[in-house]
Amino acid sequence: MDTPISTLPAGFAEALADIVGPQGLRGGEAVGLIHPGQHEDNLAAGLVVSPGSTDETARVVRACLQAGVPIVSHGGRTGLVGGGISRGGQIVLSTARMNRILRLDPVERVAVVEAGVTLEALQEAAAAHGLEPGIDIPARGSATIGGMISTNAGGLLAFRNGVMRHQVFGMEAVVADGTVLSDLTRVVKTSAGYDVKHLLIGAEGTLGVVTAASIKLYPKPAASATALFSMPDVSALLDTIRLALEPQAGELRAAEAMWNSYIRFTADEHGWSDPAVPLDAPLYLLLSLGGRDEDALKGAFEALFETVAERYPDITGLIASSSRQEAELWRLREDTEAVFRRYPGSPAFDVSLPQSEIAAYVARIEAELKAIDPQFEPYIFGHLADGNIHLLLNRAGPLDAGLVARVEDVLYRTLKASGGCFSAEHGIGAKRIDPLYATGDAGKLRLMETIKATLDPQGLFNPGKVLRGRIPS
Repeated sequence: MDTPISTLPAGFAEALADIVGPQGLRGGEAVGLIHPGQHEDNLAAGLVVSPGSTDETARVVRACLQAGVPIVSHGGRTGLVGGGISRGGQIVLSTARMNRILRLDPVERVAVVEAGVTLEALQEAAAAHGLEPGIDIPARGSATIGGMISTNAGGLLAFRNGVMRHQVFGMEAVVADGTVLSDLTRVVKTSAGYDVKHLLIGAEGTLGVVTAASIKLYPKPAASATALFSMPDVSALLDTIRLALEPQAGELRAAEAMWNSYIRFTADEHGWSDPAVPLDAPLYLLLSLGGRDEDALKGAFEALFETVAERYPDITGLIASSSRQEAELWRLREDTEAVFRRYPGSPAFDVSLPQSEIAAYVARIEAELKAIDPQFEPYIFGHLADGNIHLLLNRAGPLDAGLVARVEDVLYRTLKASGGCFSAEHGIGAKRIDPLYATGDAGKLRLMETIKATLDPQGLFNPGKVLRGRIPS
């Protein structure tokens, strides 16, 4: 059987090595030393090309265009929908070597970074100036800025600052014909023709590869506080979020909901318990406040708890008293990998819907999933301040295609009519194409296909992702 590299044109790998140098090319056994990330086939192409600059990226793209070799671009490989899957006859274009922070101006509150910079690296650099990016996700140590742009990442702060699309002032990218789009503007106000960067944001590498971006920064609160409240129902949880958003309660920085099955699972994984918050309530709300003084923030939490307890007398609560306890509480929410460790390949679902629809939606899907299989106990959590719900099944994957279709019907059937979306922040990748076509507006889909055909007529950029269509051989 041919190895992946042997399916490439003769001399092609050598031509790429001439562009990126030996340090920028990995093939054969060297690829096996790279962690594949969230999907075992991410590195199946067998050849990883890592340009060191935008110019090298453009030369690689032009070489691929001339040879007819498809390109699958990779950032931190943290995606959950198969957006980075590759195969023989393709190359993986990794931004790992483009990892420099080119500029960080504390007066402008803007950072210009290469695509391979991780979110955590940018957070640490900005924190030295009392600043932070306006976005945060649990995979901050691995996820790259370029990847987050390509997937239009959301995360913990989206309810306050918007998603990744709202953090990008300017962008540098290489499109399918090898053209470099260089527009690293550092200002919010630009009205100079089509804002083409927004075609690439959220395109998941199907229209080009992002190589650099200018990112908006925000003042970082000097202090923070974290609390965990039990909740009797979704209505009480949303009421508590509304109260927490009021200015006297400090600046709300996170409002993360965990249904009982999820928090019991992660608490058991980490051996966590606290008598102040028994794990016998239907829901739990993890809140984070930011401000100038930690004691004042804890006082705000105490006042919030008293107000909420007057309305819902059975609630319990815990205010973290130390950074260690704060980290323990956040681990309960952020260690979603615990589910995957127990159920490898468990399908991950990620929907958004208006807050007023959440309670009825969850009640319906829980009942209908039980009707499919009485053993289903979905692990549900999410960013309820913006209506984003995540759901993991207590079942190892991959699931039978027929079962997947039945589960997706339960989860997605009512979302469009209720003003929601079947993919809140994970994207489409290879795994959500059918739901996109089943639920998407026909006019929008035709326009997406037209854009793809116009900008990438050979279908070389991330084939088999986002849209249906020809996968070049």
